[in-house]
Amino acid sequence: MPPKIILSADSTCDLSAELKEQYQVHYFPYHIVLDGKSYTDGVDITPDDLYRAYWDKKLLPKTAAISTGEFYEYFKKWVDDGYEVVHINLGSALSAAHQNARIAAKDLGHVHVIDSCNLSTGMGLLVIEAGERIRQGMPAEQIQREVSALAAHSHASFILDTLQFMHAGGRCSAVTALGANLLHLKPCIEVDNRNGGAMGVGKKYRGGLEKVLPQYTRDKLANRDDLRLERLFITHSGISQELIELVRRTVREVAPFREIHVTRASCTISCHCGPNTLGVLFLTAGHGSTGGTGCE
Repeated sequence: MPPKIILSADSTCDLSAELKEQYQVHYFPYHIVLDGKSYTDGVDITPDDLYRAYWDKKLLPKTAAISTGEFYEYFKKWVDDGYEVVHINLGSALSAAHQNARIAAKDLGHVHVIDSCNLSTGMGLLVIEAGERIRQGMPAEQIQREVSALAAHSHASFILDTLQFMHAGGRCSAVTALGANLLHLKPCIEVDNRNGGAMGVGKKYRGGLEKVLPQYTRDKLANRDDLRLERLFITHSGISQELIELVRRTVREVAPFREIHVTRASCTISCHCGPNTLGVLFLTAGHGSTGGTGCE
């Protein structure tokens, strides 16, 4: 008899409704605080609401990690019903949620927490990997080991159209933002999948998005012999369909991915990068059954 396992993830994994349903993923949404009011990410507030608040009133939201107590109550209902729970968190370098989930899991037992060392569909790729192992009847402890080991092989990066939101949120200086705008620079933000998901600036591209996005896509995918070709994500924070299709065509020119999924980033992700941000996210070959501990 296959084990009774619940698959769960922070809402920041940014899977589409179809993939969420396909793999029976339960989301725990982050909190969004805007203009003194608390909202639930993706439930009663959208990224476009956040953009309007900034453009109209210069208001920026704050995001709040899920607390240990919230995780405890969230997991407890399944543990009490005899389930094992596999939960995948936003990277530990980006949020206290992973540590909070681990504390709750230790108190409850039967909860297997994974540090994705990533964000957005860099997490989502690992959620799908966990879902496929649940379908195979794999025990929860083994799923935790294998998916944790794969974290170092999940690659996430994004091109920012503007540094305005980063600057407003205190994540870059006014001089840096102004210089990028004047020079028409589009920085690539890269996630360190071996360091808890810490983010850094990679290559800086010059020009409009119609020029930059294909170049960025080729830089990430071309001349690699380690791509896992099952699936790739194009994830954005709100961008034109024409640019999405441009990136999709470029991906197909470079590598024969069997599935290309387009998803939109959650409020938690979008409020830090602003509109017109786009990334390609994918897995490279790794040995998920080695028992490694991913980025920890």
